[in-house]
Amino acid sequence: MTATRVKGQAGMGPRTALVRRWKALGYSQERLAQALGVDTTTIGRWGRGQAEPQAYLRPKLAARLHVTLAELDELLRPEASEPVNPPAAHRVRRVFVGQAPSDDDLGTGDLDDMIRREFLRLLTVTGTLAALPVTDEAVPVDQYAVVPALHDVATYTAVNSHLWQIFALAKTKRSALPMVHAHARGIADSFTAAQTNRERRQLCAVVGDLFQLAGEIHFDSNNYTDAAQCYTLAASAGREAGNPDLSACALTRHAFVSIYDGRPRAAASLLTAAAETAKRGDRQLATRHWVAAVQAEVFAGLGDLNGCKAALDRAEEVHALSGQAQNGGWLRFDGTRLAEERGTCYVRLGRLDLAELALADALGQPLSARRRGSVLVDLAALGMQRRDVDQLVGYASQALDLAAQTESGYVVRKLEGLRGRLHPLLSDRRVAALSEQISALAMPM
Repeated sequence: MTATRVKGQAGMGPRTALVRRWKALGYSQERLAQALGVDTTTIGRWGRGQAEPQAYLRPKLAARLHVTLAELDELLRPEASEPVNPPAAHRVRRVFVGQAPSDDDLGTGDLDDMIRREFLRLLTVTGTLAALPVTDEAVPVDQYAVVPALHDVATYTAVNSHLWQIFALAKTKRSALPMVHAHARGIADSFTAAQTNRERRQLCAVVGDLFQLAGEIHFDSNNYTDAAQCYTLAASAGREAGNPDLSACALTRHAFVSIYDGRPRAAASLLTAAAETAKRGDRQLATRHWVAAVQAEVFAGLGDLNGCKAALDRAEEVHALSGQAQNGGWLRFDGTRLAEERGTCYVRLGRLDLAELALADALGQPLSARRRGSVLVDLAALGMQRRDVDQLVGYASQALDLAAQTESGYVVRKLEGLRGRLHPLLSDRRVAALSEQISALAMPM
């Protein structure tokens, strides 16, 4: 996570970044106080910048917030105090004006890197705007050059849906980022003109959707820090929009970052928060079933076969839902991926018999290139565990071809994980060549 750096001195202003962080993880002041063994009023004083966490509590607080101690220090930096009761329009403009990145800010990287940097700045600005108070009464029209109409929200939502389709169909996922970035600019402009809480909540739902798509693009490119930032903002936007399903899905995507970063216990905490949030959502949606499917991966990472099976069984209950259980955007789980997800879990648990049945079933279904690559890596991992070089090299070579064609960081990441387990078979020249091919593909250009 990247905390926003704001000038200020201890005790001189609220710690907005700290408060957003604990809320994004599903904590109330009461829950966080209970987790740390302190009084609720202590948490409130920390958030208002009126007190410092004691030295012995800082490691516990950092662990609860899933940050390093250095990152916690950034979260504890108070923001400069605002003038007393400034008008809402002034507050909005003060945050937004002057945020466009300069050429110096963008650095000297390639176009993809510049777009990524600028987009993340824009997300931060929009996230700040989402948190600003807006009265229920309409702001006088003459204070704004542009006043959004309700149909703008419908248009933004339709564009989001289209961008998700582009992302799903794109061979190279990061090719969608410039379009997502351009769309985010228009939404940010609308935040400056939002007149009521209702309009702001609607816009928060739109950006919560878009932030998750941005996170998916960064996740596929192995930009885990950027992905985590997008998911955190998406969870916050979902909460501001009063949409538990939107927020729970963002927390679930955030958990994937920890899963693929080798931190299953951190993922478990996020998924617990996601499951609790999903309980307040629409029972006709598949949100809670998707959370269960991802929890199964965490149980597999922790070596808990029974917990994994129970979670997969809860996920299977998605098939009992009627109507439209997913929206094809921020909620895409419909149970069609459960065979490959079971296979992935059983590979991690070393249950080769169960894994092969599930993966063979998955491979026989229509799959996107990224999903097919993931299944192929899991089948190669089965060959590795069996010391079957033909199976290992055959499936891994197919996955390598797909990864090269799609430039999917997700598949490359799985191949890197496989490469880390090849040592016992490196005496075989085919395995040694495979290891070199994975290394070359994973090497940054």
